[in-house]
Amino acid sequence: MASEAHIRFDESTAALTRGAARLFAALGQHVLREVPLPNGRRADLLALSSDDRLTIVEVKSGVADFRRDRKWPEYRSFCDGLVFAIPADFPLALIPDQVGVAVVDREGGALLRAPILQPLPAARRKALIGRFARLAAARLEALLDPRHATPLRVA
Repeated sequence: MASEAHIRFDESTAALTRGAARLFAALGQHVLREVPLPNGRRADLLALSSDDRLTIVEVKSGVADFRRDRKWPEYRSFCDGLVFAIPADFPLALIPDQVGVAVVDREGGALLRAPILQPLPAARRKALIGRFARLAAARLEALLDPRHATPLRVA
């Protein structure tokens, strides 16, 4: 059985993830959660803008979560910009300058600092947008027709 602290952590992370998704949707972006990346990592959120810019949003529930996670630099090769979504009590000084900052709660949030953009090469952008589309289509079909949906695979 999961410990009470583990359950609170998961609920907190889920609430922050929902708020971050709502924020990026309010900013006019299309958002997918839990997106597998070609390097085997998984983005908490991948946001696609109307001009095909890709933003990875990494949700951090607190300082301990941030300090435990050293894999986030590996996300930079798969997005134009990287943003940390954090709770209001998170110390901003810990976030590197090149990474964007969104302060979120379960209802939404605000983008405090935009990330420094590093545009993706065209071929990688095309591949990632195709991955985004296939994953979104598979997830939608799984909701609409669970018995006959294509298995959730992303190539």
